[in-house]
Amino acid sequence: MKRFLLLSFAVLSYVISIYGQSVIRYETPKSHFLDEKSLTKSATIISFSLKNKQAYWVAYSLTKGNTEGGFKRSNKFTPDPEIPKSSQGSNADYSKSGYDKGHIAPAADMGWSSKTMTESFYFSNMSPQNPSFNRGIWKKLEELVRDWAVKYGKIYITTGPILDSFIEYIGKGKIGVPAYFYKAILYYNPPKAPKAIAFIFKNDGSSLPLSHFVVSVDSLEKRTNIDFFYQLPDDVEAKIEAKSIFGDW
Repeated sequence: MKRFLLLSFAVLSYVISIYGQSVIRYETPKSHFLDEKSLTKSATIISFSLKNKQAYWVAYSLTKGNTEGGFKRSNKFTPDPEIPKSSQGSNADYSKSGYDKGHIAPAADMGWSSKTMTESFYFSNMSPQNPSFNRGIWKKLEELVRDWAVKYGKIYITTGPILDSFIEYIGKGKIGVPAYFYKAILYYNPPKAPKAIAFIFKNDGSSLPLSHFVVSVDSLEKRTNIDFFYQLPDDVEAKIEAKSIFGDW
């Protein structure tokens, strides 16, 4: 009986260990903004700024299968039910503003279920973007990221506006138009070699190659005051966050 109990405990410990590893969300960063509200959606985790009425960051994993989703864009922008309407943007704020309701996590990454697609159009996932940026260089990076998801099978993404400088404010809700946006991307699939890359863009159109906007994750952390990929082993985190090499991807 004693031997059976010991064996059962060992099996249970193994299952717990495996389960614990399976639920680690490497894409989720650490931040400590005083006004942030954490939102857990079907596919994303969002750190939402109640003061700025948009997200500090949106984090999610993207698999090859996710990129093959068959649900079309809803194009129905709606309030996030977890946030007071007075603390988020609205269609009226964007109307005639000259700015797009720019997705932070792109709808094309969320087409694998009707719920994820619907949630991608919540205003918690929107930020004012210059049309030439949203439909140009930003879209180009989104498409490349999906190519990387197909290539590597699964990647981890954190993305958002940098909420320390604004071009102007729009609508009655006074939604700040961020001057900059970023993405941080991680590939982590031991024992294969891990890697990470980050980008910072001005909220403006550009004909420059994507490689021009590459920065190290370390430098992005200093710029945003956000700790990306902190759940990695310390030695792995230190190594891959020190530099970003576009050609490695």
